[in-house]
Amino acid sequence: MSGSDEFPQPLKVCLIASELLGWGKAGGYGFATRGIARGLAALGHEVAVVLPCPRGKQPGRFELDGFQVVSYPRKKLFSSGRLFDDLNADVYHSQEPSVATYLAQRAVPDKVHLVTLRDPRDWHDWWMEFNHPTFSRLRALLTIGIYQNPLTYRAIRNADAAFVPARCLVDKAMRKYGLDSPPGFLPTPVQVPATIRKADRPTVCFVGRLDRRKRPEHFIDLAEQFPAVTFKMAGISQDPDFQQQLDRRCERLANLELLGFIDQFRDSRLSRLLDESWVMVNTSGREGLPNSFIEAAGHGCALVSELDPDQFTSRFGELVTEGDFGHALKGLLDSGVWRERGAEGREYVQSTNDPETAIAQHLDHYRSALATKSEKSI
Repeated sequence: MSGSDEFPQPLKVCLIASELLGWGKAGGYGFATRGIARGLAALGHEVAVVLPCPRGKQPGRFELDGFQVVSYPRKKLFSSGRLFDDLNADVYHSQEPSVATYLAQRAVPDKVHLVTLRDPRDWHDWWMEFNHPTFSRLRALLTIGIYQNPLTYRAIRNADAAFVPARCLVDKAMRKYGLDSPPGFLPTPVQVPATIRKADRPTVCFVGRLDRRKRPEHFIDLAEQFPAVTFKMAGISQDPDFQQQLDRRCERLANLELLGFIDQFRDSRLSRLLDESWVMVNTSGREGLPNSFIEAAGHGCALVSELDPDQFTSRFGELVTEGDFGHALKGLLDSGVWRERGAEGREYVQSTNDPETAIAQHLDHYRSALATKSEKSI
C-alpha cells in the first residue's frame, strides 16, 4: 500500500517559521511559508503556521488565506511547546530550523518532523551578516543565536527528513549539520502567470529587502549609469535610517521609481512589475537561492547577479564578474539576449516551481514520512 493510500486527505500540517510574508516585515522564509501554507489549505488540508509574534503586533491566533496563524511572544520562545502539542498535527515542517524546531520535537516526539534548510549559513555567511547588519551587530548576534546553537543542530539531525530548496545547498547542508544522507530537493511554490507582456522601453527591476547586506546602492548606481533605461525598485529597508539614505540618493534620478514593500499575495503590482521588466538585478553579496530569482524567471525576466545558485544566473541571465554590474546589464540589453534567457528561465520555473507541482511534492514527502513513521511504530 502506498503512503498516499494509507494516509488520505485531509492532513493536519503545522509549519514552523520565523516570519510570514504580509504579517510583519518578512523576507524569503516568510514568502515560502505563506506559499506552502496557502497551497496546502487550497487543497483542503488543515494548516497552521506557528511563529514568533512580529514586533508591533499582538500574539494570538487568526485566519489568513484559509490557514491558521498562531503566534507566541518573542521573549517567550520556550513556552511555545504547548502550542505544538495543542495543534496535534500529523506533520510539523520547519522552514529554516531554529530552537522552535527542537521545542516542537520535544513537545510531540511521536509526530512526523521535517525540516527545509532554506539557507544553511556557514561562519563566513554569518560574518558577512554581522558586518552588514540590518539594524545593529547586537541584533545580528541575537539572530545568529536563534539558528546557530546546539538545540537547532540536534533537531535537524533528529528530523525524519531534511530538504533544501536548491540543489546547490545539498553539500553545504551536509557539511554544516553533519547529516548522514543528502537532504532531498523540495521546490518552493511560485505562481507563474499564464501570459506575460514586456514593456516597450528597456525596464530593469530590483525586488527584495533594502537592507545593507543586499547592497541596493549598486542598483541605484546602475540607474545613474543608464539614464535611458527605466529602473524600478520594489522593497523597503527594515532600518528607517538606511531607507532615508537610499531615498535621498533616488530623489534626483528621474528614471528610478521606488515602489516600497509589495505583498504579492494581496497585491498584483509585483506581478505586473516582473511582467513588464526585461531584467531583474540582484545586488546581494550572499544568498541561498532567492525566491525573487524564481519569481523573476517565472515572469520571463533575465537575471543579473554576482551569485549563481543552481546556475540560475548563468543559464537565465548574465553573471557579474569583478563587480561590474553595468557591463553585465549592458551585454543583455544591447544584444537582446535577455529575451531568450528569460524565456528559458520561465520554462524551467513552470516545470519545477509551479504551485501545483511543488505542493504535490510536499504532500508526497509528508505521506511517505507518515508511512515510514507508522511502520516503525509497529
